[in-house]
Amino acid sequence: MFTHLECSRPCEAGPLDPRLPHHLCTCGAPLLARYDLDAVRGWRRETLRDRPPTLWRYRELLPVFEGETPVTLGEGFTPLLHAARLGSDLGLTRLYVKDESPNPTNSFKARGQSTAVTRALGLGATTLSVPTAGNAGCAMAAYAAAAGIEARVFMPRDVKRPFVDESLLLGAHVELVDGLITDAGRIAAERGGPLGWYDVSTLKEPYRLEGKKTMAFELAEQLEWRWPDVIVYPAGGGTGLIGMWKGFEELEAIGWVPRGKRPRMVAVQAEGCAPIVRAFDQGLDAGVPIPDAHTIADGLRVPRAVGDFLMLRAIRESGGTAVAVSDASMVDGMRRLGRREGISAAPEGGATLAALDALIAAGWIARDEVVVLFNTGGALKYLDVLRA
Repeated sequence: MFTHLECSRPCEAGPLDPRLPHHLCTCGAPLLARYDLDAVRGWRRETLRDRPPTLWRYRELLPVFEGETPVTLGEGFTPLLHAARLGSDLGLTRLYVKDESPNPTNSFKARGQSTAVTRALGLGATTLSVPTAGNAGCAMAAYAAAAGIEARVFMPRDVKRPFVDESLLLGAHVELVDGLITDAGRIAAERGGPLGWYDVSTLKEPYRLEGKKTMAFELAEQLEWRWPDVIVYPAGGGTGLIGMWKGFEELEAIGWVPRGKRPRMVAVQAEGCAPIVRAFDQGLDAGVPIPDAHTIADGLRVPRAVGDFLMLRAIRESGGTAVAVSDASMVDGMRRLGRREGISAAPEGGATLAALDALIAAGWIARDEVVVLFNTGGALKYLDVLRA
């Protein structure tokens, strides 16, 4: 049911053929995958009962063509856990944690790399390239290995060693660069562009977003085809938040979830790197670049996101907000998620609990609302922050 690509901004570019390689629109904005939603309306929810518990159970709304075999390692359909003990501590009756740590390579990045590598393979790519703060590189290496494609991973020199070691274990060529993920992206483009490497940078190709949107599909299915009231999400590059907003629209368009009140989207960032929070507070439509970005949460150390305007649009249209939290509160959140609910959370997951504390204190969340925190990865690659 995948039909074409279109620009995420109003521009003169028309529909683009997805059987040809495309990255950004000619205007510089991200491209979005589109589907024949009229045809998909004949797809019945009951068919999901007989499908495997991976994100590819939603194949009709994913970027794959008839006869193609997805590159999959069993990603998706992660647990939605009722955090009853933690909710009781906070005075909330319906607090949930969507735990992405069971994904391959221990993070939600597996979702986007499954769909991106599937499409790259279909387009004939032989070498993939990605700049990463850590988990995206590990995931890309895994799916490139599964597809039999060479992987080139560019990381800031100061990333935590487990990210480097796992990428190497999975067969990637790893290059460490001075600076931040933006510097890694620049060097990856300079190195790979002349050689024809297929770039799978966040939102610089259209397909990682499609894997991330399946988190919205799963929430709907796990909550019996209703949206939660609030989603609290750690936002670096923002593909998860943007993807879920796209997923809400698609499920409503095919009639699986009634149109109406969508979740209020909360973007959580680190105090040392909060371009979206600053832009939201200042009423801007694009992120405020952070020249000295710093935080223990590698996934949140993104000083300028390609899709910043899409994040801000989703937050505002949903009636949501943006919150910055300290590194110390992230670690406290990791410990509380572990101690109270048995969840192994990365600092990004801990950040959502810290943000929830602030939202409750501000009276922004009601006691009986359905609130979902996203733990986007596990703690094992971040144990040094607990020791520190």
